Amino acid sequence: MPGAKKNIYLIGPMGSGKTTIGSRLAQKMGLTFYDSDREIETRTGVSVNLIFDIEGEAGFRKRERKILKELSALEGVLVATGGGTVVSQSNRDLLRNSGLVIYLRTSVNQQLERLGRDRSRPLLQTKNREFKLTQLAEDRNPLYEELADLVFPVKNRNIDSTVDHIYHSICHYQDQSSSGPNNPHMSGSEA
Repeated sequence: MPGAKKNIYLIGPMGSGKTTIGSRLAQKMGLTFYDSDREIETRTGVSVNLIFDIEGEAGFRKRERKILKELSALEGVLVATGGGTVVSQSNRDLLRNSGLVIYLRTSVNQQLERLGRDRSRPLLQTKNREFKLTQLAEDRNPLYEELADLVFPVKNRNIDSTVDHIYHSICHYQDQSSSGPNNPHMSGSEA
């Protein structure tokens, strides 16, 4: 489409569906899908948890920035970012300048439900997961909101209808962008 941004980035907290929705949406749009955390694991040969254990969050964020820089240099990709990607101003600038940014908004209660048995999240290696998720939401949700071109409240609904809804909203957004001033915060009604 004329005026369309070259890449699409999904941002949002852990458990918002970035990987699941992203892989299906990329397929529907004919884009190559990448999950930034999986790319880090593939290239290092170890889990994100182990990277956090050995290098700490700062070491992981350095690796995340490098991967993001490489992926954003490509064209025609859809990238599911890690939940903390937006903490870095340089990452936010990179996303904003190289693609369409979509925020998959979810509640702490939905995260708790979706991540109940998940032990692979380094930041959730705590006794009080609800407190940690609430703390992360308070810190990061304003950054997600500020960065997003499109915002979708993710509900517990059929994945195909969610992907279709996001796809049509992207097409509408890109049509609006190519025909005049864009609305920088168009929201999807319910993804």
